[in-house]
Amino acid sequence: MLGCHIGRCFQVTVAGGSYQEGLTSVLQGVPPGLLLTEQEIYGDLLLRKPGADELSSPRKEPDLPIIYSGLNSADTIENAGNKNHTNGTPLAILIPNLDRHFIHIKQYQDTNRTPRPGHASYASFMKYGQDDDAIGAGIFSGRYTSTIVAAGYVAKKVLKKCGIKVFSYVKEIAGVRCPEVEAEKAFEYTEKYKQMRWDMDPFYQQVYISGRINMDMRFLQKTAVLAEIEQEIDAIRDKAPKIDSDEIRQKYGVHSIVNCPDIDAAQAMVDACNKISATGDSVGGVVEVVVTGVPTGLGEPVFYKLDGELGRMLGIGAVKGVEVGAGFGVKDMTGFENNDQMRSENGKVVFDSNNAGGITGGLSTGQPIVVRLAVKPTPTIDKAQHTIDKYTLENKQLAAITRRDPTIVARIWPVAENYTAMVILDHLIAHYGYQTLKAR
Repeated sequence: MLGCHIGRCFQVTVAGGSYQEGLTSVLQGVPPGLLLTEQEIYGDLLLRKPGADELSSPRKEPDLPIIYSGLNSADTIENAGNKNHTNGTPLAILIPNLDRHFIHIKQYQDTNRTPRPGHASYASFMKYGQDDDAIGAGIFSGRYTSTIVAAGYVAKKVLKKCGIKVFSYVKEIAGVRCPEVEAEKAFEYTEKYKQMRWDMDPFYQQVYISGRINMDMRFLQKTAVLAEIEQEIDAIRDKAPKIDSDEIRQKYGVHSIVNCPDIDAAQAMVDACNKISATGDSVGGVVEVVVTGVPTGLGEPVFYKLDGELGRMLGIGAVKGVEVGAGFGVKDMTGFENNDQMRSENGKVVFDSNNAGGITGGLSTGQPIVVRLAVKPTPTIDKAQHTIDKYTLENKQLAAITRRDPTIVARIWPVAENYTAMVILDHLIAHYGYQTLKAR
């Protein structure tokens, strides 16, 4: 399998599957000296994990990460203060699968002869044959996106030190669209939404805030605790504070389920999704990613254009379209309407619009980078669909009996946010090198 690697200066390789022992991200190009903890990585992973609310699959994977390599395990000399700092070697992050019981495996075994329409199961069977990892769709499952979130969090932390912010939110679900929101307001809302999720997540509180797993523990000590947690998933989830949407809105100023910076629109999204989900069907939508603080000229021409690289987010499961700036809307504009005219104010270049989404010629303009992803409806639905027996080619019908998401949109935004961070950091490292050499 050759497609599980991305990047030139900041490189990420992912491995694992939905019902294998777990998943792995291996990062190269992480600069030394970055203090990193499993708690903060989990803080992003919990935003994507299933079983958190009524719009996600009931699968109860806690997605608790273990940093296996790439950090100093102790101060390199007495009182150096560099314990748990990145040291420049490859950083490996493990995400064990803890909720993979036989009852769920059996559900896949009972239906794996009949590929699920909309899934990769037919194409992957034709590619890999009878040994294709068809339990939970293997690496074609949405679970693999946890590896992107873990790796992208590290990239995002490096970018933050460079004055670059990357954030994302839900723009549309089931035809309900969020009104236009200023970038800074959307960022502030997303930060408050994340804080709410950290405060309300029982694993964040019971595992990390309580110190049950901490960075002073060795790998084997952590895995022993994970083995205990595997038997306690339901008990820990039962300790989660009861989510009252009105209290959440009053305390945090956010919606309790959907990260959309317009609370009324967020509720309308939930209502529309639930109405369709009640029929056994699913819905899609749009996720928007914004990057601010990017230096002008970031990117490369032709094959490594920055917008072309961001277009690789089509590699995120369920994403069927990526647009930058006005995107497909440019087809309905004239050149005068589409061009982002500019002027000088107090020695700075100011643009009148941002139809280019902050990128022209594959290079950043210094404006906010704006990217939107079209997310298809969850293909696993509870409605009879035409399919085949992949061994005999007999015509069959299939209705889902496995765990499923009414929509994937509300879980895609942290993946898009962190995937974008990986692309931006990869280009930023090259950009800094180029600018340094150019100045000599």
